[in-house]
Amino acid sequence: MEAPKERWSGSDAGPVVRPYALTRGRTRPRGPAFDLVAILVATSRPVDRRTWLSREQRRLLDLCRRPSTPADLASRTDLPLRVVEILLDDLYRYGLIEELPQAVQSQETGRPDPTILMRLLDELRRL
Repeated sequence: MEAPKERWSGSDAGPVVRPYALTRGRTRPRGPAFDLVAILVATSRPVDRRTWLSREQRRLLDLCRRPSTPADLASRTDLPLRVVEILLDDLYRYGLIEELPQAVQSQETGRPDPTILMRLLDELRRL
């Protein structure tokens, strides 16, 4: 007797496009990867009509209209963090996003700033 064949439908089937297809085969960013808690924001620079952006890159750019971290973006887009890092690297190289500087240490004490640590803890809890 032949076993019945399983049929997957909807989200059970898994991703339609493999991660390497989203990154055009790249497995690493071309430059240094962003820190997980680096705050990224979209610049006011318009997208050049010669610059081709994937649907995922457009979504990331839209999400970066408000300051976001790579960890947040990966969570919101439901993409693997490494894929998000590579796509963000492209957006950074096109000048469409920038990293906001963060003061990690307090100027007075030279110790880690409690405000930054609390934000980090909040971001980790969201994950």
